[in-house]
Amino acid sequence: MGKIYTALGLMSGTSMDGIDASVLTSDGHSEYSLIADKYYKYEDKFRDKLARIRSKILTNEDLVSFGTEIAAIERELTLLHATAANDLIKKNNLKIDFIGFHGHTLFHDSKKKISKQIGDGNLLSQLCKKNVIFNFRKADIENGGEGAPLTPIFHNAIVNKNLNKEFNKFDSINILNIGGIANITRTAKWEKFYRSPDILQASDIGPGNCMIDSWIRNNSNSIFDNKGKIASYGKTDSLILNQALENLNILPPYNKSLDINDFDISFVRGLNLENGASTLSDLTAEIISNAIIHYSNSQNSLNVVCGGGRKNIYLMDMINKKLSNHDNLKFFPIENFGINGDYIESQAFAYLAIRSFLNLPLSFPKTTRCKLPCTGGILASNY
Repeated sequence: MGKIYTALGLMSGTSMDGIDASVLTSDGHSEYSLIADKYYKYEDKFRDKLARIRSKILTNEDLVSFGTEIAAIERELTLLHATAANDLIKKNNLKIDFIGFHGHTLFHDSKKKISKQIGDGNLLSQLCKKNVIFNFRKADIENGGEGAPLTPIFHNAIVNKNLNKEFNKFDSINILNIGGIANITRTAKWEKFYRSPDILQASDIGPGNCMIDSWIRNNSNSIFDNKGKIASYGKTDSLILNQALENLNILPPYNKSLDINDFDISFVRGLNLENGASTLSDLTAEIISNAIIHYSNSQNSLNVVCGGGRKNIYLMDMINKKLSNHDNLKFFPIENFGINGDYIESQAFAYLAIRSFLNLPLSFPKTTRCKLPCTGGILASNY
């Protein structure tokens, strides 16, 4: 075990509802311990502003066209992150070595190898008087990678720390993250990983909450389908569902990263609120269950779910239903193993900040399709 560092991770996810903040200690390898987690909700006015600019950025050119507006909201977002970080540090009387600052993804295009996260790492460093590591995706993209997902190496740490005994019961343990986009990681024991890093496999697999959330926001006063209740009152339109699955054509080997703008929901526009929610939930569940089956590779597999989508009871029930004919697959929320699934990504970026400082790889050929394992992140010490 090497030197132990303390890092604070900050994550603003695709739901645009607030900031997840986590503090952990780690050696950047297998050792880590959680210190604190806290959620900082965005005010409605800022969330709406963030959603508006996010909806305007549809191409790389839009990043230039709306440059002034982007700069203004980037500053505001950074100030909110600084307030959150300073609050968590003060209330827990913490000594922080690094802040891992993901920022907020404004635009991601895997084909053009562009990923834009807003968040001023130098300003955050100045406001918090801490070393800040940010812009985590750039190095991976420059190394031929997709820029996502970056959390698999932390997923591996979670499983080895908390579910290590399950390796004796299952041939593989997968962590499924259902955020705006869904991604999955096939984990491995550390000793096997160190011998062969390619044993760690991961990819984006399709929409998570993004299509359902977009439908609810566009057609109701809610910002998401709480526990899937709206969808549960509806009926799936099988014709529309099957046509959408054919058009989306999301199939193995899942070698492209995805963005919420990759998924248009206009094909359900003729449905009422409940039926549209049901159809989109069914579509999402079908795509996710197919990926679980693929990653399980006909073996006995434990699939552990984190991310906001695990709270959508209707979606989870639909996935379980679609997996019911596969006795070799077990599917549980991460809380079944005593882990809070709300803060996995903010914890991950605390962990990645430490690995970045130590010049350890964050991404691997079988996680982001980069050419070689590579580190990432930019260090700001502006104080």
